Amino acid sequence: MKLPFSKSTPDPVGEMSLVDHLTELRTRLIRSLIAVVIGAIVVYAFNERVFDFLSEPYCEIADVDNCGFLVTRPLEPFSVTLTLSGYGGLILALPVIFYQLARFVMPGLHSHEKKALVPFLLVSVVLLLAGMTLGYLFLPRALDVLTNEFGSERFETFFSPDEYLTFFVKMVLAFGLAFELPVILVFLQMAGVLQTQTLRDNRRIAVVAVVILGAVITPTGDPFTLLALAIPMYVFFEIAVIIGGRLAGRKPQVV
Repeated sequence: MKLPFSKSTPDPVGEMSLVDHLTELRTRLIRSLIAVVIGAIVVYAFNERVFDFLSEPYCEIADVDNCGFLVTRPLEPFSVTLTLSGYGGLILALPVIFYQLARFVMPGLHSHEKKALVPFLLVSVVLLLAGMTLGYLFLPRALDVLTNEFGSERFETFFSPDEYLTFFVKMVLAFGLAFELPVILVFLQMAGVLQTQTLRDNRRIAVVAVVILGAVITPTGDPFTLLALAIPMYVFFEIAVIIGGRLAGRKPQVV
């Protein structure tokens, strides 16, 4: 059984049998997993320094001299160390994962799509890291809102490391994934799923959708953090409309 991956003149390696295709997928997944494991080992070796860096937003709003964490379970420090190593390994392995993804899909692309794939993936990584960085910078504000504005003087701020790490990951990933919006929109326009003119005609709906999406994915819900996420998302929406329209217009027609 042959799987044609290209509608135009096929690449000599562009056709693969189903077994070969699954074998290639397994190889790429294994290599990605190895990269994650290696990254996790690196993060584990510098675990204390990494956790000190992640704890800085908490230390900024803590009212105590030593911004320690409240441990309520004997295995919690070990569990947090493994979780931190896993997340850190995944982040460090992102370039390898994206490269393996590109190598897997490249045989099934047209020549113009192959040329656009590398910058497409690079932009995705850069936007993801930029969003995560912005989320990290706004984390002290989010913690301050949750612990001070919604709390009272009777409450003492002591987080468990597991709960803090979970909140940290949600906050940072929310911003990181939100920054992937232009990449998704450009891809949908190039694939013909969305028309550029349709996006232009529905800017008001886009504003409402961006605000609602920002309110859903931000864990704090305060207007300051919401605007910090919603404004860049709408700017990215406009950029995606411009870039996607130009790239879709340049896409050669396949006979």
